[in-house]
Amino acid sequence: MSNDLVADAERQMPSVIELAQKLIQQPSRGGIDDYGPVLSVLETWLTERSLPNRRLHDPAGQLVGLLVEIVGQHPGPWWTLDACVDTAPFGDESAWNFSPTCGDVADGWLHGRGAADSKLAASMFCHIAAGLHGRTQALRGGLAVLLDVDEHTGAFGGARAYLSDPLSERPAGVMIGYPGLEEVVVGGRGLWRATVSVYAPSGHSGSSRTVLNAVSRAARLVQLLDEAELPGRPAPGPEAETFPLPPKLTVTAVHGGQGFTVSADRCELNLDIRTTPTFGAKDAEALVRRAVDTLDTELPGPMPSHIEHHVDWPPFRLDSHEQPAAALLGAAHSMGLQVGTKTAGPSNIGNLLASLNVPATAGFGVPYEGLHAVNERAHLAEVPTVYAVYHQAVRTLLRTA
Repeated sequence: MSNDLVADAERQMPSVIELAQKLIQQPSRGGIDDYGPVLSVLETWLTERSLPNRRLHDPAGQLVGLLVEIVGQHPGPWWTLDACVDTAPFGDESAWNFSPTCGDVADGWLHGRGAADSKLAASMFCHIAAGLHGRTQALRGGLAVLLDVDEHTGAFGGARAYLSDPLSERPAGVMIGYPGLEEVVVGGRGLWRATVSVYAPSGHSGSSRTVLNAVSRAARLVQLLDEAELPGRPAPGPEAETFPLPPKLTVTAVHGGQGFTVSADRCELNLDIRTTPTFGAKDAEALVRRAVDTLDTELPGPMPSHIEHHVDWPPFRLDSHEQPAAALLGAAHSMGLQVGTKTAGPSNIGNLLASLNVPATAGFGVPYEGLHAVNERAHLAEVPTVYAVYHQAVRTLLRTA
């Protein structure tokens, strides 16, 4: 890595931290807060530096993101840096040792909700765009910076709006600024989600005529699902190297009944199944249907149990030689970092992008604590390194001089 990139990263650090602090001080909890104020902070910063930017809206007209586009003067593919600036909820604020919106720096840490996920990354990406804006004559293709404010809802509205925007160039790949310095995340398990409704006759809980109720039938279904056989973790070898994680099934919620005197006539189970290349959405659905059919045979209800499918995303994984993973790994190694690759257990925007055939990395960033928990904070000593790695990766992808 060239010395000028490292020196530039050191020079930019105070400004990067200052912008991140301002973002943290604007609450932007997904699905809770108004996103206008946090995006206004970014718009002001970008406009002061003459960086072109525009708001993104979903089909219903709701604000879901901000897009920055740097157009190179030579033909070539477009690449995207993506960071969410909405956040997880605060949880129990009395359990925090500092205000979730303080944005304070203490003992080398940036404090507050979004410090790690991912307002610090958003600030870094804006600064990288500003650095490239003044040298577009050397760029091939272009760089988009997507600042998403509909990520923590799980709707990923900003990414969807960007990819469906007729004014935007479709990216050849995306680098998502999730935190964590040890690995470059190049993959993730997919998911299949559904709600299963089971039924039973209603009646008085004390009546001698009352039979097995819906809650009890649902409990048996949970048992059947817990006993269902899923493929295990791949044995060491080529298959494990391709995708090292096994599928996973979780009953995440049970809703049924009311009060004490009425026998529940309906109970709903929410199911989350994490999928892999060898156990996909069709396999997940088949497994659930087998369990439901067994329940309805063993303990018949007044009507068949019903499966309502909600969403499924494919798993994804890039090889280390595929872009943009290769550029990010190469830049990290040039800084002397011994980073490897990782396939994440949770799903993320990378899964949505994979469903649209857009390759993505889904994490390389600063060390952190308290992600989605109390006392979220990000370690600042590594900011110049992370900044320089992404800057170098972007320059490689854009083939800058």
